[in-house]
Amino acid sequence: CQLLVSFSYRSCRPALLNCLLICVTLWSNLGSGVFAKSYRRPNIVLILTDDLDIAIGGLSPLNKTKKLIGDAGISFSNAYVASPLCCPSRASILTGKYPHNHHVINNTLEGNCSSKAWQKSEEAHTFPALLKASAGYQTFFAGKYLNQYGHSEAGGVEHVPPGWNYWVALEKNSKYYNYTLSVNGKAQKHGADYSKDYLTDVLANMSLDFLQYKSSYQPFFMMVSTPAPHSPWTAAPQYQGSFNNTKAPRDPNFNVHGKDKHWLIRQAKTPMSNSSVQFLDDAFRKRWRTLLSVDDLVEKIVKRLEFRGELDNTYIFFTSDNGYHTGQFSLPLDKRQLYEFDIRVPLMVRGPNIKPNQTSQMLVANVDLGPTILDIAGLNVNKTQMDGMSFLPVMMNSSSWRTDILVEYEGEGSNVSDPACPLLGPGVSECFPDCVCEDSYNNTYACVRTVAPSANLQYCEFDDNQVFVEVYNVTADPYQLTNIADTVGQDFLEKMNHRLMMLQSCSGQSCRTPGVYDPRYKFDPRQMFTSHSWRLSRLRQTLK
Repeated sequence: CQLLVSFSYRSCRPALLNCLLICVTLWSNLGSGVFAKSYRRPNIVLILTDDLDIAIGGLSPLNKTKKLIGDAGISFSNAYVASPLCCPSRASILTGKYPHNHHVINNTLEGNCSSKAWQKSEEAHTFPALLKASAGYQTFFAGKYLNQYGHSEAGGVEHVPPGWNYWVALEKNSKYYNYTLSVNGKAQKHGADYSKDYLTDVLANMSLDFLQYKSSYQPFFMMVSTPAPHSPWTAAPQYQGSFNNTKAPRDPNFNVHGKDKHWLIRQAKTPMSNSSVQFLDDAFRKRWRTLLSVDDLVEKIVKRLEFRGELDNTYIFFTSDNGYHTGQFSLPLDKRQLYEFDIRVPLMVRGPNIKPNQTSQMLVANVDLGPTILDIAGLNVNKTQMDGMSFLPVMMNSSSWRTDILVEYEGEGSNVSDPACPLLGPGVSECFPDCVCEDSYNNTYACVRTVAPSANLQYCEFDDNQVFVEVYNVTADPYQLTNIADTVGQDFLEKMNHRLMMLQSCSGQSCRTPGVYDPRYKFDPRQMFTSHSWRLSRLRQTLK
């Protein structure tokens, strides 16, 4: 009795309604079956934005979202992504795994983004697939999935991943007009008419239609993945004049030379050219303008749930796939670096038994979203291969929690010189005309991000011949201006190096072991990884 959703709802609602009435009749005769029991379980909504920061004011335009989700529930001030790039991060959200376990390393097919290998190895084990198969949830997806979704070498738009009853996915990367959607495996092309085609609004309307026509006899999971505020930063017409006097924030790390950082940061031009500053200020305004439509989308979904009497039994998550920077350490625009502005994201949740107006400093990561949602649905996370943990107890005021997470990124570069920056030669990418490059082959790093009562630290190693190390005391240095790797002491470095290698080799429950600042942590130098001995010896040489 599955609905055939074309999402040209305005013209086919009578037929859909008739089908629903048939479904209701069938379900009413199931007595004490699975559906009769499952409807009491909470509904779950996940709203995922694209490139939305928190460190440089990304939540400022989202007043309705902050009121309807943040103020009505809990806001996490220490929410992080496992990798600060769209496709690896989204893969971590879906699988609950760190990148070294799901093997999506960048936004290309070759980097395993929506590839056949990803589909074969991971898609059947995502948390939406488990919700549908094991918990009886009806599932709905609308928006950007993975950057290479719809590619001809990945099954085209005909491919619908397992786990979704209703599937409306954007072909490839973020757009606002002139795009193609896969609607349950059939291509639906859109043009440039705002009233019919503006993608954020289309996603809002499709979400409302799902809420209107879904079964009331099963719990539902709805994931809405907006293009905003990702480039090309196309605002809705009514918002194109907003924030005309806004500039990117001039925080202490804005347009400052990162002299003690990895070479890619050190090569940035300081001060930036006037044209770069104008460009990033303009981009900053455009990004904020696109978010006003996201704010409208959130309001529409919350109000529709309230109208239907379902809001009190629905968890609503709001977050982003990574952060963003505009001028920090003189890097014009991107999101691939290890610093707070790129790896820390907004996370707000409201739902049953979550007290309003809470702020939590507990350390959560996007690998925890899947486990938390499965926990809400009543599934045992320990029976999965997920690396993350359910933070449902944290939202219910539990005080016991982890002290560290892993952040990892594999850099990209071209094997030929970038025309915008020929002087740096091959191996760089994402270059601006004034020869500032945002990525490179050896921009490959892994970090332990620690938040504990006695420590707020970041320890990072680069996977290069130098094994360059960056360490920050984020409490004393929130803008990460000073790399203290040379001054922290050998004992600290060895412990953090050991913990980093533990996390980089972890899988499933072994990713949840105590961190360095957890009282249960035991460090034995004799257990240092022999396979990484070159790395530790190189680290010691570097710091002598």
